[in-house]
Order: sequence, then C-alpha cells, then structure tokens
Amino acid sequence: MFHQHFTTRTLRSAVVAGLAALAIPAPALAFDFTGTKSLIAVTADGQRKTVGAVQFVPAKAGQATFKVVLQTEVFTDHFLSMREFKCLAGAKEVSCYVPYPYPHPATVGPGRLVWLEHSLLFLYKSPAEFGARLTNGVYYEFREQGAALVGRPMAVDLNEISAPPADASVPPYGPAQRQEMDASTRWVRELVIE
Repeated sequence: MFHQHFTTRTLRSAVVAGLAALAIPAPALAFDFTGTKSLIAVTADGQRKTVGAVQFVPAKAGQATFKVVLQTEVFTDHFLSMREFKCLAGAKEVSCYVPYPYPHPATVGPGRLVWLEHSLLFLYKSPAEFGARLTNGVYYEFREQGAALVGRPMAVDLNEISAPPADASVPPYGPAQRQEMDASTRWVRELVIE
C-alpha cells in the first residue's frame, strides 16, 4: 500500500510538473545576424520570390557587417531616364532596385537596421512609363519577426540622395523623411530576409 501511494504521489507530481512546464512560454526565436540569408520579395499575387541574398559577418559590439547580393537573373533590365535598372515586373507595376550610391558603414544589429534598409531602396512605375520618377521611392522599413526580418514599404523621395550627404555616417532617410504607404498598392508588398 505504501508503494502504491508513493507511486501515485510521484506520478501526480510528475504530471503537475509537466503541465507547469507547458505553461512556460518558449523563448522567441531571434534573427541571427550571421551567415547568408535569402532575400525574398512578397508580391501582390502572393508569390514569395527569392531575389537575392544578404551575407552577414559578425563584427564588434554585437553588430555585423552585411553585403546585399542580387540574384540578377530574376530581374529584368529597364533603361529608365538614361540609366539601367534591375526591375521586378508585375502586370500593373514595375518595381526597380536603386542601389544606395554612397559609401556607408554597412553595419547592422538588433534594432539597428537603417543601413540595411538604405541598401534595399526601390522605385516604382507603371509598365507604360518610360522614365523613372525619383519621387516614387520605396524604403522597406524592417522589423525583426522571430527568425526573419520583414520590411514594409514606406514612401521616400529618392531625389534626397541625388547629391552626397554632408555627413556620410548619418543615414539620409530618418523617420521624418519616410511617409506611410498602403502596402496593398505596391507590387512588392514586403521584403523578407530569412
């Protein structure tokens, strides 16, 4: 009887401990700023198209350096306003990559994504337009979402970077230079790094 009582009590304790363990939330996955990650464009028709990669190399103080490498074969070449652009073409909109034209630190880390965002600028146009309107700039503002970085489109005027910045260490597109944009109006609705 003692043995049966002891076994029941032990079993009950194990069940209670097991249930308590289930109630403890698992730690959320955090984005890993090391190695090569896929750069994915999520388009209006629901496709997730790999358009390149971002290579992260650990650096000092919890930061990493990064390099964006486009998968050029998934882009089409468009000659706009006397310049060639790599573009993703949809039926109603063409979204063209605009490389940030000036040297910058190329560093990134948790909560410090601004230089990565500046390295993934785009502009949009209709398929019928022959020129590039720099006022139609798109800045993808990234947020860490578990093990991924997810960028939502914000409106920027790319004329702001037509001349070198006075201080190259200060990103030109701060919060005051970005405007809210309805993501559903864009062909590339999100950029995801995972």
